[in-house]
Amino acid sequence: MNTTPFHAQHLQLGAKMAPFAGYDMPISYGSINDEHLAVRNNAGVFDVSHMGEFIIRGNGAFDLIQQLSSNDVSKLYPGKVQYSCLLHPTGGIVDDMLVYQLSDNAYMLVVNAANIQKDWNYISIHNTANVEMQDISDRTALLAVQGPKASRILQRLTELSLIDMPYYTFAKGTFAGVANVLISATGYTGSGGFEIYFDNKDAETIWNAIFDAGLSYNLRPVGLAARNTLRLEKGYMLYGNDINDTTTPLEAGLGWITKLNKPNFIAKEALLKQKKNGTALTLVGFELTDKGVARDHCPITDFEGNRIGEVTSACPSPSLKKSIGMGYVHTAYAQPNTPIFIQVRDKLLAAQVVPTPFL
Repeated sequence: MNTTPFHAQHLQLGAKMAPFAGYDMPISYGSINDEHLAVRNNAGVFDVSHMGEFIIRGNGAFDLIQQLSSNDVSKLYPGKVQYSCLLHPTGGIVDDMLVYQLSDNAYMLVVNAANIQKDWNYISIHNTANVEMQDISDRTALLAVQGPKASRILQRLTELSLIDMPYYTFAKGTFAGVANVLISATGYTGSGGFEIYFDNKDAETIWNAIFDAGLSYNLRPVGLAARNTLRLEKGYMLYGNDINDTTTPLEAGLGWITKLNKPNFIAKEALLKQKKNGTALTLVGFELTDKGVARDHCPITDFEGNRIGEVTSACPSPSLKKSIGMGYVHTAYAQPNTPIFIQVRDKLLAAQVVPTPFL
């Protein structure tokens, strides 16, 4: 199993470890609820070094990404980040990703850990112009420092202006005495914060510097379990659960990152047809009105027990103190306040469709 550069730190802190996307990753260091609320109210550090990073640069870089991406890469500029999907010609989602424009002809794609080889192969097949591609995943460490106090903690370690950094932008500079560190303001928790990309060799230096700077703020390490509950409260999708090769951005409510009017777009014809005809399934948020807990893959039914969909992500919300989730339902049941039922073993638990984000 693969490990990140912070594996020794996780073991020293007594983290509960488990396989995730081929890596031995920290699931939690103690109470998941406590870690969750620490990020919502204060700040926490996530090791997300398992994520993949590709550099696409030179002549043809823009055209290659624009062809495969749901979003409009022409709206980017150096220092700007964009959320997007890598698409099949059918409209299915190969992966969701972040696109960083590093310079006029250079981009970094940040992809999901489980899809690194799949995404690389897919992009390579379509790279008929021999655009320069470089997979830097194995040598790149990544920490996400999330929470309302993240900027105060990290600002101590750099002359880059983090407090004023606009959402979905980035800058490169010296951080904790380490040169050429990339810091972005995106996040997967909905509580604000930053992602810090750097070379593996500087992992221990940067880890120690961050926790030293956060000592007076009670900064704590946070595992993937709380990362999951945090992202779900904000309605953020997880690839493999809420989106996959067979779901489209329009079914998933990602029309806002799907620019159907752009040229040279691999899924344009399929998605224009789907938009015209409507989708059979729609991803919705729901909350239980009965006592109980919904779980991933539970059937969603109507009042008579007829199956109308399936839960894709669900958990008890630490912030809201209720059971929430997302799932695909027949589009006729997708309107907010529509009553639905979640089948948990032999019981039908009452629920209702609600808008996302939940929080």
